[in-house]
Amino acid sequence: MTTAFRLTDSTLRDGSHAIAHQYTPDQVVDIVRGLDAAGVPVIEISHGDGLGGSSFNYGFSAVDELDLVSAAADAVQQAKLAVLLLPGIGVADDLRAVRERGVSIARIATHCTEADIAEQHVKTAKKLGMEATGFLMMSHMITPEQLLQQARLMQSYGADTVYVVDSAGAMTTEDAKSRVGLLAEHLEVQVGLHAHNNLSLAVANSLAALDVGAAQLDGCSAGLGAGAGNCPTEILVAACDRMGIETGVDTLGVLGVAEDVVRPLRPDMGVIDRAGLLLGYAGVYGSFLLHSKRAAERFGVDQGEIILELGRRRVIGGQEDMILDVAAELASQSHARATDKTEGTRAPG
Repeated sequence: MTTAFRLTDSTLRDGSHAIAHQYTPDQVVDIVRGLDAAGVPVIEISHGDGLGGSSFNYGFSAVDELDLVSAAADAVQQAKLAVLLLPGIGVADDLRAVRERGVSIARIATHCTEADIAEQHVKTAKKLGMEATGFLMMSHMITPEQLLQQARLMQSYGADTVYVVDSAGAMTTEDAKSRVGLLAEHLEVQVGLHAHNNLSLAVANSLAALDVGAAQLDGCSAGLGAGAGNCPTEILVAACDRMGIETGVDTLGVLGVAEDVVRPLRPDMGVIDRAGLLLGYAGVYGSFLLHSKRAAERFGVDQGEIILELGRRRVIGGQEDMILDVAAELASQSHARATDKTEGTRAPG
């Protein structure tokens, strides 16, 4: 059967952000079996910040990610397994370790202006016999023409696919079309879109990307993912079904996984609250949601103000330490204002 695009479900990677990286092997097996039976062709699994991401800076996993990868490999029957790796967090040995456990796709992620740091890891993946994907995060931050230059670097290193990645859920439909369309027109490899839903445009952006040449799209079951969540796999598949777009995925099957297996992990996922919306509005990395919430509680400041300031500073993934800096500065400013107000209301001596 010829399908219109290849779907990658990232519930077990991007969805890890939404549950603070607390997946268990049993949960992995249940999700993999459900997605696999529904015909999802690619299932991505790793720490939310990629291989090696379990750390103080990004959040510790409840279970070693290699054990989770092994559980997924034992459960899968048809789908290919993929992992994410951010150079500087993950290393080449991580790729070798997951390759030995049955992973066949390596998605090498960099900030959208730093494709050059992916060369070693893309080439290592290819040497290991893996499919390599270039993953250009925060793609909204540069022009389509600048993004094309970075995508060409990924292609030159041997990437089989290059993804436009809307890490902040900040793209409008026109943003997605202009970037995916330009890459699809000028690259010799396939182009994909990874959409987040902070502006409630993830499905629309994915369908728009398909119209301008995207060959691969991503989703997460029940939208489980960083920030306000990802493009919901089951909604994307259902919309395609209604439009006569062939996905090769069983709509009712993925709907069952979302409702019965994934939704109970975080029932409020998919509700775009103030903080989730502000991530997209301010163009802030989706995985900063929980970090900024904790910082707001620690310093007694407003989470939305933290997010807006991070957006003004154009903070990117890998700068998680800035969240605490911003929260501390806002707390200090608030204290200074309160002190000035108190001083101003004192009666003259």
